[in-house]
Amino acid sequence: MTSYKTPSAVRSDARTLAGKARALRNATVEMAEEEVAEARHRLAEVMNYGKESYASLQKKSKAADKTIRSHPYQSIAVAFGVGTLLGFLASRRD
Repeated sequence: MTSYKTPSAVRSDARTLAGKARALRNATVEMAEEEVAEARHRLAEVMNYGKESYASLQKKSKAADKTIRSHPYQSIAVAFGVGTLLGFLASRRD
């Protein structure tokens, strides 16, 4: 599993994956076999799902950014509280 350091790295990998998927889809366009047609159909569905997921994630991250920028101190307090709670719960497991 890859760990991304920046959003641009995620976008870059997503573009690469989409490009490779398009190339695969285009390479199989001439093949008329039923299995290949089904695979192309499933690939198109997955690509559409990926686009929708990416758009949804982008919309949610913009909304979160707007909320954090408009309420910075409350955001810090919530992050501190959640971190404290998780730290407390993690320390109880040991």
